[in-house]
Amino acid sequence: MSANLSTKKQLIAKARRDLDKSIIDYIDECMQKEHPHSFLIAILHKTQEKYGYLSKDNMQAIAYLMEIPSAKVSGVASFYHLFHLKPKGEIVISICMGTACFVKGAEKVAKKFADELGVELGQTTKDNKFTLTHTRCLGMCAMAPVVKIEENIHSKVTPEAVPAILAEYKKVLEKK
Repeated sequence: MSANLSTKKQLIAKARRDLDKSIIDYIDECMQKEHPHSFLIAILHKTQEKYGYLSKDNMQAIAYLMEIPSAKVSGVASFYHLFHLKPKGEIVISICMGTACFVKGAEKVAKKFADELGVELGQTTKDNKFTLTHTRCLGMCAMAPVVKIEENIHSKVTPEAVPAILAEYKKVLEKK
């Protein structure tokens, strides 16, 4: 029994070393509340905000500190599409695949972005500069097809416009 307690203490100590202090403090605060496990999603959001994605190690650390099975943490993280389980690029390109955008050629636009970047939808370039994703609907159907890059919306995008759009963001990255 003491070996298990010792191992548990070691795992918790490792979790506290692995996570940022602000996240640990938030978990500690949540664990003092009436229903501490109901804060799991908020904790995952804070962790993703800090690190850009939810690594297996970070999810394991959260599980130890919240005293819940790691399968529950990874299950919640993989269920919600807003959580990223892999690192994202510096610039995220989201192509709307809602009905209006799809009918107006979003699939061809997505293919052109994929070809230009050398990745498939859902992947990040090898240099970690760009992540190419899709989204269901951005609510801008009259301007279809729509592409969201960072906080910028590009409307009525054609495959022919993709190289110029990418060039614009590559310049932004060069200035960083």
